[in-house]
Amino acid sequence: MANTIAESELIINDRGAIYHLNLRPEELAPTVITVGDPDRVKEVSKYFDKIEFTTSHREFVTHTGFLGSKRISVVSTGIGPDNIDIVFNELDALVNIDFTTRSIKRDLTSLNLVRIGTCGALQKEFEVDSMIVSSYGIGIDNLMNYYQHDNTEQENELLQQFIQHTKIDQHFSRPYMHSAGSSLRMHFVDGFHHGMTVTCPGFYGPQGRVLRLGLHYPNFIDLLTSFSYGSHKIANFEMETSAIYGLGSALGHQCLSISAVVANRISQTFSPDGKKAVEGTIQKALNVLSGI
Repeated sequence: MANTIAESELIINDRGAIYHLNLRPEELAPTVITVGDPDRVKEVSKYFDKIEFTTSHREFVTHTGFLGSKRISVVSTGIGPDNIDIVFNELDALVNIDFTTRSIKRDLTSLNLVRIGTCGALQKEFEVDSMIVSSYGIGIDNLMNYYQHDNTEQENELLQQFIQHTKIDQHFSRPYMHSAGSSLRMHFVDGFHHGMTVTCPGFYGPQGRVLRLGLHYPNFIDLLTSFSYGSHKIANFEMETSAIYGLGSALGHQCLSISAVVANRISQTFSPDGKKAVEGTIQKALNVLSGI
């Protein structure tokens, strides 16, 4: 008999829904868009032809519906890798754990998980209001160091080059790296920049911003911008992608992170209308997803 997952480890509420997301398995679509901001969920679902289900619990808002004949869920994650740890483990549990027997299913389901968010560009040529698809997520947030996970030879090579260039493991915890889901990324080419994305565990000091506190590692952002290996450069940074790629790949899902550039940290410019930039990214992503 399959191992039973204890009530303390998999928390199911009185309506049979997983604890944080307040979702039952049948309420989740096989394609899931994640957004950080709970208010952004309705900015995605307003394009649906039909909304069949909505729920909210804490910062986690979900709308499930149809874009044409394609069933899609939109889920807000909140900000940061710690929230991704909650959301992605619970999304996986909804499709790959039997809530009645509390055991892992024999036949596993792979979800399509697409993040639509914002970022700061780290190369001058990636202007504000453009869109970046993350080819790799580099985590300096420590999340995946808690999990068993494997890397490809190319991921390991890129990671070693990154560590050698930044010497980040001498200042913080050891970074990790995972790639985008290839079956999703191949559809997001025209109109998108592609590049490596660094995920930070905070918005201010971890992204090199100084208000009242000085930085322990003040040249870190310059090292990110100057990193290159073959054709690979670091395009941007934000606060979720590496956790999405790390957990997603370890759990067998296809993941992609798409970011609207609202700030360019090299040219020190900021989008004159960040909301419009995000709106354009949502529209373009939905147009592509509807055809997959």
